[in-house]
Amino acid sequence: MSKPKIFLCRCEDVTVDEFTAAFREGFTELESLKRYTGVGTGFCQGKGCLCEATGELARLRELEPGDIRLTTIRPPSEPLTFSQLATLQVPDPAADPEETP
Repeated sequence: MSKPKIFLCRCEDVTVDEFTAAFREGFTELESLKRYTGVGTGFCQGKGCLCEATGELARLRELEPGDIRLTTIRPPSEPLTFSQLATLQVPDPAADPEETP
C-alpha cells in the first residue's frame, strides 16, 4: 500500500514529495522551487501555500523559517475587475499574424 499524497500547493497539485525531490535536484531557493514546481503560482497566488512551502524548505535546509528568502511578488501592473477580464478580446492562435490589424 502506497503512502497518501500530502499536498503542499492544492492549486497546482504540488505534493510535499515533489517539492522535496525538486530540492534534492538542486532547487534550494524558494523562488527556484516556485518556478520549477509551480508552488504558489495557482489561483490563490501563494496565499494558501507559500507559508507552508517556506516552512518545508526551512526544514529541508535546517534553517529557521525566517531565514528563508521569500519569492518575488508580482502583482498586476494595473488591477482589472472580473468584468474587464471577461470582455478582453482573445487573439485566435490560428490567425495569420500578418492579417491582424
